[in-house]
Amino acid sequence: MAMLEVRGLEAFYGHTQALHGLDFDLEEGGITTILGANGAGKTTTLRSICGMVSNNGSITFDGEGLIGKATENIVRKGIAHVPEGRGTFVRVTTEENLRLGAFTVKGAKKIADGMERVYTYFPRLKERRNQQAGTLSGGEQQMLAVGRAMMLQPRLMLLDEPSFGLAPLIVKELFEILRTINQEEGVSMLLVEQNATLALGLADHAYLLETGRVVMSGTSDDIASDENVRKSYLGY
Repeated sequence: MAMLEVRGLEAFYGHTQALHGLDFDLEEGGITTILGANGAGKTTTLRSICGMVSNNGSITFDGEGLIGKATENIVRKGIAHVPEGRGTFVRVTTEENLRLGAFTVKGAKKIADGMERVYTYFPRLKERRNQQAGTLSGGEQQMLAVGRAMMLQPRLMLLDEPSFGLAPLIVKELFEILRTINQEEGVSMLLVEQNATLALGLADHAYLLETGRVVMSGTSDDIASDENVRKSYLGY
């Protein structure tokens, strides 16, 4: 059984339907990417898993249904969301941002250990730990967003456009760290990413969305070698 199973997922913003019967799976320890143009429903899919939009259908995590559960309770099950736009608390320090990420973690030692773990992956955050988070560069704020999600000790991380607005070198560094976190910590990842080449390079499975529907799915290699995908999304 897959760690995350989504069946017949529909999502709504008021009267507007954004997802039309989505089906997909995510295996434990894997990285799955959701590709598609702007407005295809990628961000809505992540928001649905977190209980942040009105939806129907079924989302099962470890055999337990998530539809109708409060976002906070979903987080407590080990699902961390790294939103588009990073969600930095700009007026407090880097370290205080990380502490805010640990709101479900009990015990000072566990929080301190979590902090050291984050600093191992992101040494730059350690250098900036007493700096006001709003003064960090875009790349550092994205690293902080991932670090804050890691403080929850998640089993599944939902990443929404982590490369957005970042210089290519920073993106390369960030994606290498994400791969390491996946391999060393066994954190499963669901990645929404505009840069299809990048996403397919990191993920093992991919789903292609168009107007709220899955139109193609398979291993990343299969999707990357599909001629239509190459022309439309990979630009060669």
